[in-house]
Amino acid sequence: MRVRFAPSPTGALHIGGARTALYNWLLARGHGGTLVLRIEDTDRERSTPENVEQILDALRWLNLDYDEGPIFQSARVDRHAAALASLLHAGHAYRSTATADDVRAYKERHGSDRGFRGEPESSGAVRLRVPDAGETVVRDVIRGEAAFANSTLDDPVIARADESPLYNFAVAVDDSDAAITHVVRGEDHLSNTARQLLVLEALGAPEPIYAHLPLLHGPDGRKLSKRHGAASVQELRDAGYLPEAVDNYIALLGAGFAPDEEFFTLAELAERFRLDRVSKNPAVFDERKLRHLDGRHLRALTLDDLTARLQAYTGRTGLRDAAAISAEKIQTLADFWPLVSFLFDGPVEDPAAFAKTIGSDGGAENLAAARDALAGVQPFEPAAIEEALRGVVQARGVKAGKVFQPVRVAIAGQTVSPGIFESVALLGRDEALARIDRALVAAG
Repeated sequence: MRVRFAPSPTGALHIGGARTALYNWLLARGHGGTLVLRIEDTDRERSTPENVEQILDALRWLNLDYDEGPIFQSARVDRHAAALASLLHAGHAYRSTATADDVRAYKERHGSDRGFRGEPESSGAVRLRVPDAGETVVRDVIRGEAAFANSTLDDPVIARADESPLYNFAVAVDDSDAAITHVVRGEDHLSNTARQLLVLEALGAPEPIYAHLPLLHGPDGRKLSKRHGAASVQELRDAGYLPEAVDNYIALLGAGFAPDEEFFTLAELAERFRLDRVSKNPAVFDERKLRHLDGRHLRALTLDDLTARLQAYTGRTGLRDAAAISAEKIQTLADFWPLVSFLFDGPVEDPAAFAKTIGSDGGAENLAAARDALAGVQPFEPAAIEEALRGVVQARGVKAGKVFQPVRVAIAGQTVSPGIFESVALLGRDEALARIDRALVAAG
């Protein structure tokens, strides 16, 4: 098996493109095959080195390696020219100056269901000669067969007058030369397949197996775009998602896995993935589900690995203890710092939280009692801190939240934090008591 991922470097690698790359990777790794990376950079204005690097960077982050390439389509102009010359010489292609208006006029004379046929000329664009008889059959693993009567197909333009190749011709030549056995790509390329098959037939090249993946939609049923949140791989990375979770989630989108199966490593996905199970219906990318899966992958990391990733993401050091008490409460790397910044930079400012927990309903009195209990805790560790604070709850005859939340707001400035006992312990006795004292002074 030889598969290829062939992005056009005209911008960031979008999530749909990432899924295409992943499915090709899974096929190659699951079947002992070869993955070829081809950069289709014939759009010279938009295909910039920066955009190429964005694609390579996204693949590296997703841990999707490749066996051959990157092969730049723009570097194959001599090969495309040779293939074009061979088709012209064999009579499989011809030059034509016919315009779009000429094609319309032809169809008015011969019927709208009759494909355009031109007459060879000494100059002009190059058109592929389509046989009048027979059919061109697109065999798609996901969508089944679709047959097109050749008589209804136009002779397609495959190169401009200056012999620069058009997309469908260059792709067919490149796939043939790379001996690609399976073309797995988005359904937006489905309309190109018949033309590419005609080129392959004219070249005398075998046709690959095709599989056109359904588009990704947002939860609202519309085509996935920025209005649904992150739209590219780099945006997901910047939002704090783990590459393992992104790989895992996008692999599930339309892949036909059982509903109760969701947590996989890349190796497990490669072992289980089957192209013939992929649905032809649009798959829904729901970032809420990605967050859930990211949380599972995050909690599967060792503490050392989690700490390293959090430090790389935040640019901070010394986060191991904070990571240890936060892992159960965060779903992405981005969730971490808002949750624990108070441990390092002091309490945040949230007047509403202060007023709700300390400034009313006996909050200050409960906090003062908690302060007295904490002052005598030995050793100053989570278990002993919990025992002391629960003793305050019992002594004052209130619900636990009436004591725990004032303490939390006093030390953190906000109503959310890692576990309150662990947070107080990590701050240390002196700092925790100092923050509580300041809160009590502010409460008057």
